[in-house]
Amino acid sequence: MTIVMDKDALNAFLARDFPQVAGSYRVEAVTATGLTARLITGDDHLRPGGTVSGPSMFALADLAIYCAILARIGPVGLAVTTNASIDFMRKPAAGVDLLAECRVLKLGRVLAVAEALIFSEGVADPVARCSMTYSIPPKSSDFRAV
Repeated sequence: MTIVMDKDALNAFLARDFPQVAGSYRVEAVTATGLTARLITGDDHLRPGGTVSGPSMFALADLAIYCAILARIGPVGLAVTTNASIDFMRKPAAGVDLLAECRVLKLGRVLAVAEALIFSEGVADPVARCSMTYSIPPKSSDFRAV
């Protein structure tokens, strides 16, 4: 798949169009098959017991998959999640960032399907697995960031 937005372009897009989350997330790498994104964990991501919350892990997967798709189609602001499934497999390590490694499985004209594995930084076993489908709006109704 052709890459049309690299990590710098994606991070700039997030800072410009999604400033409410840009400080917590960063695209680390864009490859021919996928993308790696980071959740910079802080107290606002923790649940009682000191572990990263499920909603924070879901948000990381959603952001990573969204960016993996945009890396291939460009800055389409109205591409939206239409289906999602997440499996929480083990407790994240305390005090470290989370990394989502995702790959785009199918990129069609209207739908994109991708998956993400989420890891605690420095730990080999994934803490969660997520699959998502995104709807890509028709070109005539795209909201494209300038």
